[in-house]
Amino acid sequence: MNPRLNSSRRTFLKSTATIGAGLVVAFVVPGARRFAQAAPEVAAAASTGLEPNAYLRIAPDDSVTVLLAHSEMGQGIWTTLAMLVAEELDADWTRIRVEHAPAAPPFAHTAFGMQMTGGSTTTWSEFDRYRQAGATARALLVAAAAQKFNVPAAQVRTENGTAIAGDQRARYGELAVQAATLQAPAKVALKDPKDWKLIGHPTKRLDTPEKITGRAQFGMDVQFEGLLTAVVARAPVFGGTVKSFDATAAKAVPGVRDVVQVPSGVAVVADHYWAAKLGRDALKIEWDTGPNAALDTTSLHEQFRTLALTDGLLAKQAGDAKGALTRATRTLEAQYHVPYLAHAPMEPLNATVKFENGVCDIWTGTQFQTLDQQVAAKVLGITPDKVNIHTTFLGGAFGRRATPTSDFVSEAVEVAKAAGKPVKTVWTREDDIRGGYYRPMYVQQARIALDDAGKPVAWHHVLVGQSILIGSPFEAMMVKGGIDGTSVEGVVDSPYIVDLADHRIDLHSPRTGIPVLWWRSVGHSYNGFIMESLVDELAHAAKQDPVEYRRALLARHPRHLAALNLAAEKSGWGSPLAQGRARGVAVHESFGSFIAQVAEVSIDPNPGPRHRVRVHRVVCAIDCGVAVNPEGVRAQMESGIAFGLGAALHSAVTFKDGRVRESNFHDYRVLRMDEMPQIEVHIVPSTEKMGGAGEPGTPPIAPAVANAIFALTGQRLRELPLRLPDTVA
Repeated sequence: MNPRLNSSRRTFLKSTATIGAGLVVAFVVPGARRFAQAAPEVAAAASTGLEPNAYLRIAPDDSVTVLLAHSEMGQGIWTTLAMLVAEELDADWTRIRVEHAPAAPPFAHTAFGMQMTGGSTTTWSEFDRYRQAGATARALLVAAAAQKFNVPAAQVRTENGTAIAGDQRARYGELAVQAATLQAPAKVALKDPKDWKLIGHPTKRLDTPEKITGRAQFGMDVQFEGLLTAVVARAPVFGGTVKSFDATAAKAVPGVRDVVQVPSGVAVVADHYWAAKLGRDALKIEWDTGPNAALDTTSLHEQFRTLALTDGLLAKQAGDAKGALTRATRTLEAQYHVPYLAHAPMEPLNATVKFENGVCDIWTGTQFQTLDQQVAAKVLGITPDKVNIHTTFLGGAFGRRATPTSDFVSEAVEVAKAAGKPVKTVWTREDDIRGGYYRPMYVQQARIALDDAGKPVAWHHVLVGQSILIGSPFEAMMVKGGIDGTSVEGVVDSPYIVDLADHRIDLHSPRTGIPVLWWRSVGHSYNGFIMESLVDELAHAAKQDPVEYRRALLARHPRHLAALNLAAEKSGWGSPLAQGRARGVAVHESFGSFIAQVAEVSIDPNPGPRHRVRVHRVVCAIDCGVAVNPEGVRAQMESGIAFGLGAALHSAVTFKDGRVRESNFHDYRVLRMDEMPQIEVHIVPSTEKMGGAGEPGTPPIAPAVANAIFALTGQRLRELPLRLPDTVA
């Protein structure tokens, strides 16, 4: 297990003694406390300027272990962050090992002041400090080698885990103990990019062998002597509560040990999952369904449509868009709709909790270690430093394992507390899809004035949908004047809008009782679809080629333009296609990365069990600044496209009588293997500011497909998932 860190330097130094002999490098991020906004403990620790945020260790056996301050959920940081350390360390890549760091204030995110993973921020936020850690370790090893060789440090060079001076050589493992006794330099020089040997070069993932052999431990894999398993019966309607329950039949199920009530419902605790599941099935519960028993997405949709025709809170304004639209002789007006979406990770939610002797250990795949610690401590009446979060691999997350309430972790703590024994609380797939925290539903209305050449000259845009931040602990910092910035991202900063002298964006944030949360690419996931569909509508209204039309509008936005041009070139835009196929294009910036995608589609007139829209090929171009691991960037584009295609073609969460109607992958459809298109990813050579890769691949795919459908059929689909009328062949 990883050593547990407390919030004092003395405790940190003591904890390193448990690692064994060798060199441990700690490093601090100057100014991180400027962004502290969640935990008082985090802010206090950061303000001292003494605590390390992350570290590496070099053992006498030559192994170099990098500790991740973030969670590996498939996005590839297990490899990317290790590359940053290894680059500056001149390490032997075959000797690199990686572990999730313990949950503690020293590992707080450089921008958010809490230990977390999200927002496609990991690589750019760690680019400097992980390189600095590697460079600091190298400087200490060089100094130790200089002493060993009896030469000036300037005469020592490093290569592939070895220090060299003339004909003298020493492996890092031989130098680690001596290096650990030396004073670390106050400043270290980082390599010139022209000297990089790892950064910028395609590198195979370090976690792949662990995963294909089954050695990788996910939360669901945690098992130890005496561990019980629980499933929880939760209210069928959000906000509902238990009125009464009869556990007689449940307790009669072989293997069931206990039935306990917890704030979220009734938990059945058993020797193993199947006994717990059968026990839950046997429970008799009377529910108070509460205030949301009449929730219905059809009626909500109509309410949102009506609101979209009215002015809301002003999110952004320049000039007089409404006046310009009144005077315009040519306008385009359109309304778009996107549904609620579940995250539906492959590994359902789970957490294992053991509380003994005043100390709580939690094993789980989480994106929010700091909040999980705080919430667990509050439930148990202990201080956060008594809560150890053991981060496992995450079997997918897409935002669901980063809830402001730490819902699935706090529930597991409540179950273990009530049971008085170590318990793994497991969600079924149905629990996961019906358990809340969805991507919000939105309706958006746009009115756009056009000049004689078909270019937009005024734009009024009204968005209607729930805020993911209002009512959360992040509201005070991230909601300004009632405007949740995540609701309007991709619209208020759209290059198509910001260049217009007259534009106005309004926002309505109705409250519905449905819990909502960030979902892969957050507001960009729907705003990218709507903005790129609208621009395609404008291009066709102007009778212009969609790529050429965008090129003209993006003339002052070179990074958008570079991605668009590369995708158009590599896709063969404008060249003939097989009969019955068409291309669609979209370009969108999110999380600091600029991505263009061209989708090639056909319509199957006799689809059988298949979807009628067939996506054959997607060409993607990305400018993410420095691509630390191009192979990882390509993999994330493929992943984001597959994820986004599932939502574009299939996925929706609907409510009737307060209940979620979907339950599993048979009715909450995601992309199937036989629907996966050929994907080509091209990286724009760039030295611009680094952006993310985990989320930005998702927003452009739905509009690229929708735009291709229009090019093929003349049908403009303004609602997700995309559905063609049966009359269209």
